[in-house]
Amino acid sequence: MMQDWNGYRNDVLARVGDFAKQSPDVVRALGALDVAPAKTGHLEPKIHELIALAVAVTTRCDGCISVHTKKAVDNGASLAEISEALGVAISLNAGAALTYSARVMETYSQLENK
Repeated sequence: MMQDWNGYRNDVLARVGDFAKQSPDVVRALGALDVAPAKTGHLEPKIHELIALAVAVTTRCDGCISVHTKKAVDNGASLAEISEALGVAISLNAGAALTYSARVMETYSQLENK
């Protein structure tokens, strides 16, 4: 079943608004974190959004995927560029699984009752 990502994004943002009424300082602080990296001006906004999408995939955040896909497109990202960023996320997830597999091997090697 396909997700209605536009509706989902609107719903998430509405619920964030509800939360902001309860904890405005938390949402304000998150907003400050969201714009802080761009203040250096070293990367163009499209690149920030492509990085955000890769991170959103690795952290499995549907809200982030919804918001940052739109922001990436709004900042000029093509499907090919988004796909390349997602390829990086996929490769890093696989790399992380390999690295953590090495931890399992190390843990196993330290067991006395093998």
